[in-house]
Amino acid sequence: MALAATDADDRVGQLIMLTERLTELVALEALAFEQRRPQDAAVHIEETSKLANLYRHESARVRADPSMVASAPQAQRTRLIRATEAFDSVLARQGRALEAARTITEGLVRAIADEVAAQRNTGTGYGAGAMPSAPGSATSITLNKRA
Repeated sequence: MALAATDADDRVGQLIMLTERLTELVALEALAFEQRRPQDAAVHIEETSKLANLYRHESARVRADPSMVASAPQAQRTRLIRATEAFDSVLARQGRALEAARTITEGLVRAIADEVAAQRNTGTGYGAGAMPSAPGSATSITLNKRA
């Protein structure tokens, strides 16, 4: 999928709209993660994915051939630069929010695993010669669809 621009001015205009919409969607996702409501981030995931793919594709095209936008008015190109800077800023914000969510999730998983291991190790019983048996190690569970 690519932009269907008629000239450099049209291409820059479309890139601005694409970048601004993508910035808006990523900001909504970042806000959802900051508010600890990741389920809210899933609402626009399909649109965000499509636009991000288009943005990546178009950015690569313009990077490879800057003449695609060179003849656009300076004001339009400046507006595109500002939109791109705002997008970069929102991406950094989203990255911080995702890293915080990942850290929290890993902490919860670790706490649950530790608690499960502690539960398994209590009351292990006695082995041969009435000696307490060695505590078992915590193991993970793997689910296999074929089983």
